[in-house]
Amino acid sequence: MTNRSAVSLFLIAALFLLVPSAAYAQSKSAELAKQLCQLLDEKKMESFAAADASSPGVFVAALYYPGTELLVVSAKHYNPSAFIEKLTQKNYPDAYADLNAGAVAGSKLLVMDTFADGLVATPKGGSAPDSIDGAVAITFDGNWKKSKQTEEEYMKAYQNADAAYAHALEVLIVKLKSPGGQ
Repeated sequence: MTNRSAVSLFLIAALFLLVPSAAYAQSKSAELAKQLCQLLDEKKMESFAAADASSPGVFVAALYYPGTELLVVSAKHYNPSAFIEKLTQKNYPDAYADLNAGAVAGSKLLVMDTFADGLVATPKGGSAPDSIDGAVAITFDGNWKKSKQTEEEYMKAYQNADAAYAHALEVLIVKLKSPGGQ
């Protein structure tokens, strides 16, 4: 084998090793978070909540701090009829607080999206990390060793959290875009 062939094989092998990591890092929630924030800005709202039509009994609520943070909770509520009443009254700040505090055990996912830019697996330049709290709490700071995980486990947890977050964002976006969605 010539040196040129060996170098080519090495580069191809390196490329295959890098592709999975790059694929893991693609955020499904980034564009959706941007869309939701844009809708909230247009409607001059800082909170919103809706029922998840694809999961009976599950609700999603968001609290938005423009330019700073987006907090989104998805959960079953211990008293769905009382929660629906808050939605009917468009009392979204209370709905967010109530869903966050009154979630059925084991059903809650709370996403703390720093900078309201979607989940980021590894923040750049010392930026504050995103985090989730649910069945497990994870801070996406890029330091999987600190959380006693392999890189693959960390990235799988990120993908799962990002997919769940993207779904919650879609629920809110669809409802905000619907007639009377305010």
